[in-house]
Amino acid sequence: MNNNFKSGFVALIGRPNVGKSTLMNRLIGQKIAITSNKPQTTRNKIQTVYTCDDGQIVFLDTPGIHKAKNKLGEYMVNVAQKTLKEVDVIVWLVEPDTFIGAGEKHIAEQLQGIGVPVILIINKIDSVAKDEVLEFIAAYKDLYDFDEIIPASALRGENTDTVVEQIFKYLPEGPMYYDEDTVTDQPMRQIMAEIIREKALHALNEEIPHGIAVTIELMKERNTKKGPITDIEATIICEKDSHKGIIIGKKGSMLKKIGTNARYEMEQQLDTKVNLHLWVKVKKDWRDSDFLMKNFGYQPEKD
Repeated sequence: MNNNFKSGFVALIGRPNVGKSTLMNRLIGQKIAITSNKPQTTRNKIQTVYTCDDGQIVFLDTPGIHKAKNKLGEYMVNVAQKTLKEVDVIVWLVEPDTFIGAGEKHIAEQLQGIGVPVILIINKIDSVAKDEVLEFIAAYKDLYDFDEIIPASALRGENTDTVVEQIFKYLPEGPMYYDEDTVTDQPMRQIMAEIIREKALHALNEEIPHGIAVTIELMKERNTKKGPITDIEATIICEKDSHKGIIIGKKGSMLKKIGTNARYEMEQQLDTKVNLHLWVKVKKDWRDSDFLMKNFGYQPEKD
């Protein structure tokens, strides 16, 4: 550890589906947060750790800031807004566009007077012509007094090294908060549940994924003659009987697809064979129930 070791907490913020989880996974070097092309994928504040010779960055990947439609939505927005007050640097991701909508203006208002360096990442530049990037930078300069503006592609890894360099520029000197081999503080059960939810997000249509949660009922490793096996029993919670039928699919085909895709990724994470059993249960309107939300892991932090 060098004498000028820097460390601190960095919030990744932005509207849903701008690539926050993709960027965090890219910087950490492995997949921690689930990703999909559907908005509001991240529901909890996910804490991951980047460590190098220069210092340590603790990333907080927040849910997207959006207009809440139910108690789950309110919970997600509150998590994101509370995080802004706990960090040393804010990294705000936007999509490449000269049009700045109400969502971005709302976030800019949230940042006024926050007193923390704000780095803007114009993400997904691989999807636009290079000569347009300067126009996007000019448009956002008028929105907020950013400390840095960085065009990047989290998906392709373009300019992500610059993102890390600029974060360290604004971090204070400090201790190593986590061991250098730590990449997340997420319990492994939660990571397994999120893998299942991601595979459901990919497989199901637009409406159902917002109404599902995943709980791990059992997770236990056992030794066999062929090596260790992890037994996992999990339940996919949905809000309607009609959704249950869709999640199970004809002769169980959809549930089998979700399970097969989840099992493959679980085995990569756990480095063991996985014996996965999935069930589907209906809990009507769980996203508007404080009790059920807490049961499914969406519990507000204590101040």
